[in-house]
Amino acid sequence: MKRIIENSLAAARESLDQFIKYPKNLDLIEEAGRIMANALKAGHKIISCGNGGSLCDATHFAEELTGRYRHNRVPLPAIAINDPAYLTCVGNDFGFEEVFSRYVMAVGNPGDVLLAITTSGYSSNILKAISAAGQKGLKIIMLTSGRPEHLQEMKNSNLTILSAPASDYSDRVQEIHIKIIHILIELIETHLVVGVEPGSDPVSGKGVSA
Repeated sequence: MKRIIENSLAAARESLDQFIKYPKNLDLIEEAGRIMANALKAGHKIISCGNGGSLCDATHFAEELTGRYRHNRVPLPAIAINDPAYLTCVGNDFGFEEVFSRYVMAVGNPGDVLLAITTSGYSSNILKAISAAGQKGLKIIMLTSGRPEHLQEMKNSNLTILSAPASDYSDRVQEIHIKIIHILIELIETHLVVGVEPGSDPVSGKGVSA
């Protein structure tokens, strides 16, 4: 059993080392964090989506912004597409491929940001959401893995792609994705809460309880 644990931890470390090895990945995270922060500063919102574990990650991202991460601060507008009534309604009436794109078309506005997560890069409902976001004038941050060739055909200047190292197992990819998500939230807080001490209200500067 210990060998299983050791092998899993070693594989996770190897995947992270591979990701860090390419400086372009760090540049892309920095760019994505800046895009998100600028959108929030301008009064826009972030919409996030994914399937299965990726939906959990999308929800985790949204609740850290509407709640808190490392600073007590004003809540930030972020919405995960995770309402089961909505998902089953659209899935039943229009098909599962439309569950995210219809939401983006309904509530997305120019200047908003879509955080779209797919471990494979081939989830059709995520690709449709990206297409819808492009039509509505949203900035798009995509979390995926490897370098799926079909993504290079998505000629969209508003699309930033962050790819974890390719893996035979989705959990390896998701481990990189959640690390990226946490860094993005940290970057957003750094951009928006400059000079505010942890535990302080960014509006009043006074200490507040957690």
